[in-house]
Amino acid sequence: MGGLFGVVCKRRCTEDLFYGTDYHSHLGTMRGGMATVETGGEFHRFIHDITNSQFRTKFEHDVERLKGFMGIGVISDFDDQPLLIASHLGVYAIATVGKVANAEALMKQAFHRRAVHISNMALGEISPTELVATLINQEDSFADGIRRVHDEIRGSCSILVLTREALYVARDRWGRTPLILGCRKGRRNTAWAVTMETTAFPNLGFEPVRDLGPGECVRVTPDGFETVVPPQHLMKICAFLWIYYGYPASTYEGVNVEECRNRCGIMLAKRDAGEGERPVGDFVCGIPDSGVGHALGYAQESRLPYRRPFVKYTPTWPRSFMPQDQTIRNLIARMKLIPVKELIKGKRLIFCEDSIVRGTQLRDTLKRIRTGGAREIHLRAACPPLAFQCPYLNFSRSKSEKALAVRRTIEKLEGRSDAHLEEYVDPRTDRHRRMVETIRRAMRLDSLKYQTLEDMIQAIGLPACHLCTFCWNGQE
Repeated sequence: MGGLFGVVCKRRCTEDLFYGTDYHSHLGTMRGGMATVETGGEFHRFIHDITNSQFRTKFEHDVERLKGFMGIGVISDFDDQPLLIASHLGVYAIATVGKVANAEALMKQAFHRRAVHISNMALGEISPTELVATLINQEDSFADGIRRVHDEIRGSCSILVLTREALYVARDRWGRTPLILGCRKGRRNTAWAVTMETTAFPNLGFEPVRDLGPGECVRVTPDGFETVVPPQHLMKICAFLWIYYGYPASTYEGVNVEECRNRCGIMLAKRDAGEGERPVGDFVCGIPDSGVGHALGYAQESRLPYRRPFVKYTPTWPRSFMPQDQTIRNLIARMKLIPVKELIKGKRLIFCEDSIVRGTQLRDTLKRIRTGGAREIHLRAACPPLAFQCPYLNFSRSKSEKALAVRRTIEKLEGRSDAHLEEYVDPRTDRHRRMVETIRRAMRLDSLKYQTLEDMIQAIGLPACHLCTFCWNGQE
């Protein structure tokens, strides 16, 4: 996925930049980078591999060497960022988050002019950040260059451009990822910051000013900000932010993540009760960490106690969806969760999980609960079955939709993974019910239910037309 943070002030900005970027570490574990610019125009930059080490441990010695009053930081999917670019627009640093689905086609167009090259190749792929810089450099201003990026890229791209005079902040065209502007007022040093996660603001003293609109670009200086590319009216922000990968303390478009997850759990419990299928359980639990908020809501509505039969060992183990190797993902998922056998043996457990993506890690977790002597296991997923691979964000770099638990199940039932998809994603159909039952049996669950799309949207609280739900219904 990846995360962005930028800061502009009249004095040294490096500590704000360091901690603000660190607050995005849950969005990636591959690369991290920071760049600053001094009043005299000199740029400083550090990039590190954070695959096996936390962001802070890799950059804590660089903070003193970074100098400047403006800076940008990034947690990156796979490529080294920020990049330092020299062009007719001047020298600048750039960082991006998103997915450029038509990268090869755009590079062919650029290569046709025989005046462009790409020097950053990560994992054998074109650096999307350098490609974005190439598009920006074809225009006469940063504002026009960012417009060009929005017009030509298929997928999504949010951008931070740090120049000697200002910080340009651009949210992707459809607003699939958030960017929020914040301010910290001081008698002599008012500071501005931009973040994907408002989690980064409170402990640094920033107050949210407003969310950038879809496709909007603002130019930020120590004296304030101005819009240089106006927002468009249509927004399609990723709904999965609230369900899974957003941080609980963050708020996007006025909706807090933890409150939304609590509402999701309430919705699950209400639907169970309304359909007369609420399981008899000793307590409710959530698979750490993102399942916890959903479970608390379920426990509140069902009036069952909340307990933790699994605790997460947070000091050293990262999020398990990040590594690309399935074996490593499984190892991390297993090692980070420590069972509490006294809360498992002989118990009837109602587990809330944020989602079932591939299902491999969840199956192993459930097997451990069975081995631990659980009497019953009931699973409630806080979102509908994930049936489509996201074409807009690098939430997962998996190359095939067949890795999804839903697609594997459909292939088992139909002989091919794309058969009757409209019916399988519709909870009112027999095919959907047969798919859920097949997954339930494969995971050895006593019951399994998914959130409906309507209930999930209601829990988020934004109009359906403003949310991207492609992963669940395949509709743009």
